[in-house]
Amino acid sequence: MTSPVSWEDAQRVAVWVGSRGSLLGPPAPPLDPATAAQLEADFSEATVRAEEMVVAATGLRPATGTAGATVVDRAGWVRSNLSSFRRLLEPALEQLDSPALRGPLAGAARRATGAQLGLVLGWMATRVLGQYDLLLAEGEGTGGRVSYVGPNIVALERRHGFPARQFRLWIALHEVTHRCQFTGVPWLRGHFLSMVEEAMSGMAPDPRRFAEALRRAAAAVRAGQNPLQEAGMLGLVAPPEQLAVIGRIQAMMSFLEGHGDITMDRAGADAVPDAAWFSRVLRERRRRASLPARLLQQLVGLEAKLRQYEQGERFIRAVEATGGPELLGRVWEGPEMLPTMDEIRHPEAWVTRAGPARLATG
Repeated sequence: MTSPVSWEDAQRVAVWVGSRGSLLGPPAPPLDPATAAQLEADFSEATVRAEEMVVAATGLRPATGTAGATVVDRAGWVRSNLSSFRRLLEPALEQLDSPALRGPLAGAARRATGAQLGLVLGWMATRVLGQYDLLLAEGEGTGGRVSYVGPNIVALERRHGFPARQFRLWIALHEVTHRCQFTGVPWLRGHFLSMVEEAMSGMAPDPRRFAEALRRAAAAVRAGQNPLQEAGMLGLVAPPEQLAVIGRIQAMMSFLEGHGDITMDRAGADAVPDAAWFSRVLRERRRRASLPARLLQQLVGLEAKLRQYEQGERFIRAVEATGGPELLGRVWEGPEMLPTMDEIRHPEAWVTRAGPARLATG
């Protein structure tokens, strides 16, 4: 079976676009060796320290080893995420069969599709700061490493005058919180991946719809818009029944991202005195363009828009105001306790379902 995507062209275009600060800008200069070495040292220390702080703040202790850190450039981020993307998408692509994949223009169509995918991926590479990759974590005995995109972090520090060690610890706190969530709650990772697989399995086996979705996404990037802000790439090709699955995933990620933001601020309250400043700048950065932070989350509609980040935080604060951290902790009991998107928007509905009385016996 011939894939409708030229993965080689996707990587080539993504690396080219990611090497620039904007689609039409000149190549971004590489980090000098001293700066790169300092990033490695700082994030190696900050990631371990952040994990200790997150465990103390949340009680979520990773079951598989100590957190490790990897600092990558944009091309490195592209390569690792394209690998995850391909691993996630190829089972669905194997369902596709069309004369267009066997005809005389098949090669040109595959290259065009790969180039459009590469444009979107390269654009993302200029924005992301850090990432805990669930798919890459599967084959690693350590439960996965946290990666940081050095050039993007240094650019933000220099643009806003951030104190580097504080800012790097603050970023590590958020990414390590996701690692603690997915490796400290035994059922969470499997549940997450099963929902993603369910969503992907419903993708219509029509290569024209897939190619058209990529074309629309690439056109949106050229227009300075976020092409995936509603339901990710999958939302552009999924039939209506799959949107319900995407909704469940979005609700879960809204909660987890809200939990990550709150944990980042609380755990770092003493060690990161400028946390409010960092948070204000990054929230404004999200608000201005509603830009993605993670490829796979955007791809399947997981990356909450700013509104969903804020809703996740409001949900957590409302639940804690009613029953404290103990009531909120019921979310980790099992998949059935995850809030729906309606409950994210209306926390009192989840509180009623969870019930303080059950808390006393749980």
